[in-house]
Amino acid sequence: MAAIDAIAGPGAPLASDGLLAVRRERESFWVRPGGATAVALRGDDRVELVDPQGGRAVEVTLIDHAGVEAFDALGLAPDGPAGLLRALAGSDGGAFARTLHAGGADLHAARSARLTLDPVFAAVAARDAVLVVAAPETGEPDAPDLLLQLHRAAPAVREEAELPPPLAEPRLELRVDAATARDYTVQAGEYIQIIDVAGRQCSDFVAFARGKLEDGIERGLDATATRSMTGRAYPEPGLRGKFFDTDLLPLIEVVQDTVGRHDTFALACTARYYEDLGYPGHVNCTDNFNGVLAPWGIAPRGGWPALNLFYNTAFDASHLLVGDEPWSRPGDHVLLRALDDLVCASSACPDDIDPSNGWEVTDVHVRVYRPEHRFSVAIAHRPDIELPPRMTTDSAFGARVRALGADMTDGGGGFWLPERFHGHGATAEYLACRERVAVMDLSQLRKWEVVGPDAETLIQRTITRDARRIAVGQVSYTAVCDETGAMVDDATVFRLGQDNWRFIGGCDTDELVLRETAERHGLERVWIKAATDDLHNLAIQGPRSRDLLTSVVWSSPTQPDLADLRWFRFLVGRIGGPQGVPVVVSRTGYTGELGYEVFCHPRDGEAVWDAVLDAGADHGIAPLGLDALELLRVEAGLILAGHEFGNGEDPYEAGIGFTVALDGEDFTGRDALIERRDHPREQLVGLLLDGGEAPAHGDAVLAGRRDVGVVTSAVVSPHRRAPVALARVAVQHANDGAALTVQRAEGRRRTLDATVTAVPFYDPDKRRPRA
Repeated sequence: MAAIDAIAGPGAPLASDGLLAVRRERESFWVRPGGATAVALRGDDRVELVDPQGGRAVEVTLIDHAGVEAFDALGLAPDGPAGLLRALAGSDGGAFARTLHAGGADLHAARSARLTLDPVFAAVAARDAVLVVAAPETGEPDAPDLLLQLHRAAPAVREEAELPPPLAEPRLELRVDAATARDYTVQAGEYIQIIDVAGRQCSDFVAFARGKLEDGIERGLDATATRSMTGRAYPEPGLRGKFFDTDLLPLIEVVQDTVGRHDTFALACTARYYEDLGYPGHVNCTDNFNGVLAPWGIAPRGGWPALNLFYNTAFDASHLLVGDEPWSRPGDHVLLRALDDLVCASSACPDDIDPSNGWEVTDVHVRVYRPEHRFSVAIAHRPDIELPPRMTTDSAFGARVRALGADMTDGGGGFWLPERFHGHGATAEYLACRERVAVMDLSQLRKWEVVGPDAETLIQRTITRDARRIAVGQVSYTAVCDETGAMVDDATVFRLGQDNWRFIGGCDTDELVLRETAERHGLERVWIKAATDDLHNLAIQGPRSRDLLTSVVWSSPTQPDLADLRWFRFLVGRIGGPQGVPVVVSRTGYTGELGYEVFCHPRDGEAVWDAVLDAGADHGIAPLGLDALELLRVEAGLILAGHEFGNGEDPYEAGIGFTVALDGEDFTGRDALIERRDHPREQLVGLLLDGGEAPAHGDAVLAGRRDVGVVTSAVVSPHRRAPVALARVAVQHANDGAALTVQRAEGRRRTLDATVTAVPFYDPDKRRPRA
């Protein structure tokens, strides 16, 4: 039912430059086969419902804002029950139905008028109403969507978007007006900020090495060379952030990206594209580029390969390139750094006949900054769709980590994390953790303080553990579920006092879960405070971790000694003595080894790092990156969001059923989990695989020719010296020793023989972390 904020569509008059005229009174919406769209009508609005093929039937329902039938608003009469609408509302999971019910509509009693579009139905609304159009499936894979157009009698006025403040003092600012292109030059080291002014506006970008142009040689950004060099669909800030020319020389580096969705597969829009769709003479980016680049002696193209910024494209399951409205919002930007003197051109794409620009063409703004400015490499993360972006940054330990020669990657939580370290590598880092001691920055974990007289009740209602059994000084690992029993996240909760808790999870939306749970249960005397930026943490893991930390962590007589700290307990202490840096140390980890996590304020991060590394020198300490952590995690049978859970799996299916206390107090999803426990369908198991090849996440698990499960994680285990995998399989095939096969999703669709085994693969009795 997603409405598309559109301006133009079929039948609109052509402007003199070939661009569809921008008309504020027109809004356009898709009605997809097998879907429904609801829009609010106001009196005197003109409605046009268009079937490009002609001859298709639709169901139309009209209600007023009190939920009463309002077919007279368009001069229609109901001729039967709204069967298609009811079916769609039920199959949608409830979102569509809830929207209509909120307006007072009773879908069970709803009626509809059936129309055959040949090819247009048009009418003027006599009064305010809600129009719902439902279209049946056609059975034709390429059947076009229906188009619902509203010609508003009183069009909405769109306010001019305000530009975000400059990142520094610009050397150059230029506005690329809607449906045009501009050329400009930059010097090596300068930064180019390309801004989507109003949101949902694409901007093609081309660049040429200026020195070669002056020698009569055209060498511009090349998408194929770039994808081949980076191994990615499009570069992003970090290790794989450069764009190359056909000589495989880097021309541009991506420094910041607040959107995260762009395109390097399609050409900038062309005259041919519009002509083939029935819009001859339509202005296009390729012709615009030809015009602004001609003075530089650059030969015109029939279609320009470009970096298509803000374009929302992807390949579907049939490998078809598909597109939709951009993700970009007003003020979103990409910041590039020139690696050579360049001639550049940017467009404000004129495509207004499909969703590429949200149906309305707007401006793009370009700022150029001098090389002496420094900008942090960052990717934007939005904790929630309505919240402002959070830019990736280093944690308090970042400078120390980088000094050891780390390859950094976006850790997914707003922090850069090490993938691996030069001079070590994943295997050496793994062995350090298994045999000695290793240290890793895990500051990306999201943290909240939950305090107040209702704090215990909120924690109890949120987690699957029995919170009332968690003592002060104890840590508990838990699942967090929705009302259907599906896992939202896994988390650890610390009880710091009677009314003081610390919730540590992996997902920013955990805060929304906590707040919504408090509101749902009327808990007014609890306060939830974000603490991720106030608590950064190191994991110190391995058989020598206790010896290392005993030498540096001091605790008062009211706290446990580090040497006596039990599994899943914590202490409040200091580094080096009673006047040292304050820390919280928990005996927890994510490696399957004896291990601890040390939490500190960011201002003390480097002091804590130095103390740990200095004391660890006598114990053979090594840094640990994400690649090695993955080996440790999978061997230990520890689960990861997006792998073992995240697609509706419950804690039993994710392999952590032990976290569910059904005999305790009530919590979100408890009733559903009773049913799911008693009627399990799938189980997390281990797979031992023949040969030396590890499967990939998402590969199918087969019993004979039947699909019975999916691989969730897999590595070549240094401990087992063989490939191992975690897999979720049907309970009928989850018995130890069962012979299965894994079918690779890529390559020649070859299969790997596998045997079901219990997890974990390493230290199955967990004697090492308990030691």
